[in-house]
Amino acid sequence: MAVIDKDEQQEHIIEGRKTFFICPDATLLPENYLEEYMARGYETYIIGDDRYCPLKAKVEVIIETFTDSILFFYIDMPVPGISWEKYIKELQEKYTGRILIGVLYAKRQSEEDKKKLEKYYLFDVGIQCGCISLEYQKAKNFALIDKVMYANQACGRRKNIRAICDTKSRVSFVTKHGQIKGSILDISLSHFSAIFEKTLDVQLYEKIPKVLINVNGLHFISDAILVMQRMKNGVMLNVFVFSNSMGQQGVESDIQPRLLERIYQMTSDKAKSLMRFKFGEARKNLRQYMSDDDLYDAGYYNFDGD
Repeated sequence: MAVIDKDEQQEHIIEGRKTFFICPDATLLPENYLEEYMARGYETYIIGDDRYCPLKAKVEVIIETFTDSILFFYIDMPVPGISWEKYIKELQEKYTGRILIGVLYAKRQSEEDKKKLEKYYLFDVGIQCGCISLEYQKAKNFALIDKVMYANQACGRRKNIRAICDTKSRVSFVTKHGQIKGSILDISLSHFSAIFEKTLDVQLYEKIPKVLINVNGLHFISDAILVMQRMKNGVMLNVFVFSNSMGQQGVESDIQPRLLERIYQMTSDKAKSLMRFKFGEARKNLRQYMSDDDLYDAGYYNFDGD
């Protein structure tokens, strides 16, 4: 019997605080930062402007779908039909208490320009996640944004991000009673949960050496400790914590980057797939209920009408 059904998978994709960078300059905030942020417990995504679905519609989808979100708008990226000052103020007024908004911008030449910008967004509009002046040396921006996300608790209540595994993800190990095989349901850098083909004859907090893990095609070996068992949908769910050779929680240091890459891929692929579906639905609704003139007036200038 499946323990994680389709509805639960979508619920898992949606749950947890997420941070969205809206139309960032890729030279200042490259996409490879996102995987590194995940290692720090932040689930982050880049949302760009394109002709498939208007940016305003995308933002509405994100707010309605991912109800615990932080949105950082890069206000130096021109988007047809959008005045950032007006648009961000409208969002702040409409969704006060529901979302957190921050502003990213390229470093200003004068201190006066910086103070004027910050006064408007922080005091006049009242955004809560600050104004981040990005440096032209992109290496500095990682730490700048990391600091702001930490201050705004962008990781939410999670220490590590869990990824839902496919049906081929497996676990096996040997006990005094023989080989035990099971299916991995989800995994993080510190934990994994599994169900087994037969009753698991392992005591709580017992350390199991050389557990063989196959997570979506990534194979590795790690010690693990059984830390929790509970019934779910009539099946015993077993939760393990990884234990490395230093006696610390987590996998070995040489395994961590490979596992992180796989978790990032699994997590982001599912979230992006859901967003693509939602963006497609939003596009259809716009075409159904709004004329081209109405779309233009509403700020959906880049809508191509195909």
